[in-house]
Amino acid sequence: MLKSPLRLNATTRHIIPLSNQILLKEPKNVAISATDVVRVLRQQGITHIVWLPDSETNFMFSAMVADPEIDLVPVCREAESMAIAAGLWIGGKHPVVMIQNTGVFESGDSIRSMSLDLGMPLVMLIGYRGWTRHGETPDSAARFIEPVLHAFGIPYYLVESSPDLTRLGYAFNQARTENHPVAVLFGEHFEA
Repeated sequence: MLKSPLRLNATTRHIIPLSNQILLKEPKNVAISATDVVRVLRQQGITHIVWLPDSETNFMFSAMVADPEIDLVPVCREAESMAIAAGLWIGGKHPVVMIQNTGVFESGDSIRSMSLDLGMPLVMLIGYRGWTRHGETPDSAARFIEPVLHAFGIPYYLVESSPDLTRLGYAFNQARTENHPVAVLFGEHFEA
């Protein structure tokens, strides 16, 4: 049985490599399927997707609208998404928030007060604008998202391609076990 090259640091609640010597294989260019993402959300019992359309997660729109089991709740500003998700959660529903990494910056106080302080087991699906696995990016949104999540103590998983969708299950399990928000960062390979 293969051991995971990652572990959860119990003190800082971050996913860290077991060794700095780990060599990562280049993933096959397998697009993230919107239909598969929605299927996983259904399997996890998600009732609502609270979202602000963006260039990174817009590929999901048709699949989300087509699903009769999950209600789509659009917002005008990302910070609203946390309050709406909190209200749904308090009302017994199971929401996720889907926003871009720039929306996380805009939502900072709402994340703190609604998600962290309430101990809400919220999974945030975050479009990783500017992300690249091939070196530096000129986009500050990509450079700042991981340090911001670290600062908030929010663990996160990276989904680069459809085979990585199992990480959604890890995120949901961690959020529910710890009553704490968990982020899933979506990389760049998408398809409807």
